[in-house]
Amino acid sequence: MSRLNKELGLLQGAGVLSTSLLGTGIFVVPALAATAAGIASLWAWLLLIALVLPIAFTFAQLGRHYPHAGGAPHLIGRAFGLRMERLSAFLFLAVLPAGLPAALNIATGFWQALLPLNTGEVLAIQLATLVAMLLLGQRPAKVSGTIQGAIALAIIGTVGLIWWLGDLPRASVPLLPPLAGNWHLLPGALGVMFWCFVGIEAFTHLGEEFKRPRRDFPLALLLGVLLAGLVYWACSVAVLSFAVYGDVHRDASSLPRMLDLLLGEKARWLAALIGYLACFASMNVYVQGFARLIWSLADEGKLPAQLATLNRHGVPGTALLMVVLGCALCTCLAGVLQLSVDALIRYANGNFVLIYLLSMAAGWVLLRGVWRLLAGLSALLCGAMLVMLGSEALYALTLLAGLALMGYWRERRPRPIADQG
Repeated sequence: MSRLNKELGLLQGAGVLSTSLLGTGIFVVPALAATAAGIASLWAWLLLIALVLPIAFTFAQLGRHYPHAGGAPHLIGRAFGLRMERLSAFLFLAVLPAGLPAALNIATGFWQALLPLNTGEVLAIQLATLVAMLLLGQRPAKVSGTIQGAIALAIIGTVGLIWWLGDLPRASVPLLPPLAGNWHLLPGALGVMFWCFVGIEAFTHLGEEFKRPRRDFPLALLLGVLLAGLVYWACSVAVLSFAVYGDVHRDASSLPRMLDLLLGEKARWLAALIGYLACFASMNVYVQGFARLIWSLADEGKLPAQLATLNRHGVPGTALLMVVLGCALCTCLAGVLQLSVDALIRYANGNFVLIYLLSMAAGWVLLRGVWRLLAGLSALLCGAMLVMLGSEALYALTLLAGLALMGYWRERRPRPIADQG
């Protein structure tokens, strides 16, 4: 029996996931990938989609058979025990210090392209964004699903408008360019591009809220992944065709520059609005996912009971408030330390890839038949992606080792006599 209200349908679920995947990446990462690999980045997108699909199929089967608000950590715990569930949950939550500030920086970057904002004003916009997610998250899940579906249509429409007005594709940018001598560029591009497909594991936290989880959850997941992959590839073709990449500033303003070239200066406001809403949608899924993970752990007695309360709409309001406050603190620290978006993305990616690797290993244990083989293949692919990240993976691996040692020390520590009795 589900512990949360069952309100999500197939289209709402696909809308939530597609905006989560497109969100902070769609108008920035194609330019970052083009800077890293040039026209070879088109092959990198196809390779990344091929790598992600087995992972998506495995998550779809796990979510179909084990829908739970605990998401990926719950699945890992079912396969490997309570200690691994707790460890992977904290590893997932450890995305906050790097991932959320990166997303908020990308979101406010759209307004910085329009307005001369100082550091304090940028921080105010970021904190206001968190407040908006807090208010939206207090409403039923279907409200977020409907809003994010509309945002997904706006993103797709914007990319389609660029293709139509820009008369794409062009002969100067072949859709399948020759790769002779450029294979060595792909790992660097993939290290940044994986950011675009993080969100699948957060989507698993919504499994309990589907009306028909065994049918609609896997379909929504696969539709969302395929749609997002197609839109990313189309946007990358546009970035390469208009040559709006090459350095940090050009990469961050690729969408406004394309619309400016096609529609004039007034289009910059459209670019800022669409870009900001896309980022908002992506962050909203993660914030809601974090809240449901904390609520689920508290509901099962693994965290303080106060975090297990639901508001009048049946959503974890207290846990959501704790997540938003944590995000606000991390955002302020990232601003003080002046960390770059590229560095934050790469460090956060290490956490995501490691969580995916553990989830695929759980699939090998929990699934049967061809799905078990697919989970094994997915685990190998995640391991290869972790190697591609290189030194950026050390953040996640160090966290994993530190959390494991802390857990081992707590279990080995002698308990008070009163507790033993």
